[in-house]
Formats: sequence, C-alpha cells, structure tokens
Amino acid sequence: MSKLENAKIEIVEDKTLSDNWYHLRKVTFDYTSSKGETNRLSREVYDRGNGATILLFDPNRQVVVLVKQLRMPAHVNGHSGWMIETPAGLLDGDHPEEAIRREAVEETGYEVSDVRFLFECFMSPGAVTERIHFFYAPIDLSHKVEDGGGLDDEHEDIEVLEIPLDEALAMISTGEICDGKTIMLLHWAALNRDKL
Repeated sequence: MSKLENAKIEIVEDKTLSDNWYHLRKVTFDYTSSKGETNRLSREVYDRGNGATILLFDPNRQVVVLVKQLRMPAHVNGHSGWMIETPAGLLDGDHPEEAIRREAVEETGYEVSDVRFLFECFMSPGAVTERIHFFYAPIDLSHKVEDGGGLDDEHEDIEVLEIPLDEALAMISTGEICDGKTIMLLHWAALNRDKL
C-alpha cells in the first residue's frame, strides 16, 4: 500500500467561478499529507464533462481516418489552431460506446459496428476533470454512409482526412499532429498493427 493512501482530503468550499460553456470551479480543501501535516489549499477545477475518442483504421488500405478542426485554446497558445485529431466528443449523458458511435458518423461519415474499448485516462488531471474513453474500430469504404464534417447546428467545420498510418505516425515528429489523444491512439495502432 502506498503511503499516499493515508493522506486525507476534506473539501471546505466549492465555488463556481464560471458556468458558461463549461464549468470552472475554485475548490478549497484541507489536505492532510502522508506525513500528517494539514494545509489549506485551493485549486481551480475545469469541468467540461467526460468524453470518448476512436481510432478508425482500414487495415486493408493501412489508412487512419482523422479530422481537422479549429481549436481556439491551441490557437491562443501560439499554434495555428487547426488540429488533426481522432474523432472525439463529449458523452452528453450517453454510454461512452454509444457516444463515440454517434461522433464517428457526425464527424467522419463512417458508421462503425465492431467498436472495441481500449482504455480510459485523464488527459490533464492537474486542472481538468475530463476522463476520456479510448476506442478502436476497423473500417472499410463500405462503412462510409455520409460525408461527415460535423453538425451545422453546432457550427462544426470539420475536414475528414484519410492518411496512411505510417504517414500519420511521421506527422507526430513534424508537429503536424500534436493532439495527445491522437498520438496515443496512433502509437497504439503502431504497436498492434499486426493484430488489426
């Protein structure tokens, strides 16, 4: 057993700072460390809901289906903002597999049947509550049921990209692909290519 498991957390105040697009809170808590020392600490916590992402891979063509869209936080941090990513979205109260099936069609136009759960993780646990569920689905051209590109009523402007897996992996080194969840799934595919 880790000595950190003896630490204690008692929330003193949970104050909403912003409840606009997502929920930003300031949480004040008493933290009793593994050494027995108690300190009052405050942290801002950003809650945007949990999400899911999926790697769509055509094993016959050795092609991954990715999307490109504007991400304002990346833009204001010195990037162009145009991010190449695996399809993803918030759960919006749905089961993760149900949510990612919906997002795959909305964003890429591919309807998936054989969806496989891989793992889940926190992408930025120091500030963001979001837990992302990672999936994989094999596809072929027959699974393309519409154009994709996102939902007009959500003002999504998404470009669908079909990129050879080796090229997508090389795009990580050049910085063309710099989204964490996408890098994780592409490396997963590289490690498991002979089983896909």
